[in-house]
Amino acid sequence: MLQKKICMLGSFAVGKTSLVSRFVKSIYSDTYHTTIGVKIDKKQVTVGNETINCILWDIAGEDEFYTINNNYLRGMSGFFLVVDGTRNATLEVALNIYHRITEELGELPFVVAINKSDLEGEWEINPHKLNELSDAGASIIHTSAKNGTGVEDAFHQIAMEMINHNGKKTS
Repeated sequence: MLQKKICMLGSFAVGKTSLVSRFVKSIYSDTYHTTIGVKIDKKQVTVGNETINCILWDIAGEDEFYTINNNYLRGMSGFFLVVDGTRNATLEVALNIYHRITEELGELPFVVAINKSDLEGEWEINPHKLNELSDAGASIIHTSAKNGTGVEDAFHQIAMEMINHNGKKTS
């Protein structure tokens, strides 16, 4: 069985912890708790004939006062950029994180989760800005931690991309 470290990255309050809780425990809570540092969960995912033990690092959200500690990123095999569809500024944070990671670690498999699809009527995301990430090879998946839409698909997508990744091995 393969073991892969996956980092959940993005701005504060985009739903990183909620996505992990929905995926790992099939639960959702409306109560917001800020992640301090990192919270680690794990779950197995089967893609084709491969089973991956996904070690999910839910890392505190980045903002103007806090930048992700690069030590948390060491050894990751892939990552999520989580964006809150109702807050366009969270896409800018995700783009900055993406550029920093590729500059420091090179190309790694990643998925962009545009979260809060249950509020799609309130979305502010600029689709042209998303093109920068899709041009970089990102799978962009609309998710809702609240109702579960797209969550399983997003985690299976990152697992598949890590299996198929033929670049630098970091597992």
